[in-house]
Amino acid sequence: MGMSEYYKNLREKIGNQLIFMPSVVGIIRNENKEILFGRKHNEENWGLIAGAIELSETPAQAIIREVQEETGLIILPERIIGVYGGEGGRFTYSNGHQVEYLSIVFDCKIIGGELNPDNEEMKELKYFSEFQIPSITNNYPKYIFNSHQQERADFEV
Repeated sequence: MGMSEYYKNLREKIGNQLIFMPSVVGIIRNENKEILFGRKHNEENWGLIAGAIELSETPAQAIIREVQEETGLIILPERIIGVYGGEGGRFTYSNGHQVEYLSIVFDCKIIGGELNPDNEEMKELKYFSEFQIPSITNNYPKYIFNSHQQERADFEV
């Protein structure tokens, strides 16, 4: 889908200035407990399946939508792994747009759909072991990749 009308209108008004962006991230594991990563068109690094929360959308609705758009899979968000933000969540896109993400990371269960590795959003999708995480664009805490996490959500203080 790309950038929503809301964010396009915001960017028209403020240009490349830093904006705060609530977002969702999915940790999606296959039957071998490997984690799904995607590589967008014209990007070298891999990334987790993620995206912005749109107006009137709950975080759970956002991760379900993003995963289906980017992968073709239908998922059920089962729990929140962690919530992260602050200066560590800042990112500048190649077009100059600056964002500071507030990221809600969900542990997701695949309940349907079919993996579509070459689509409008992604050029490649691949599962990786938690011990062989590829070079990724965003700087996430290593905790989110651990398959033996605590019951409580992780966050930075």
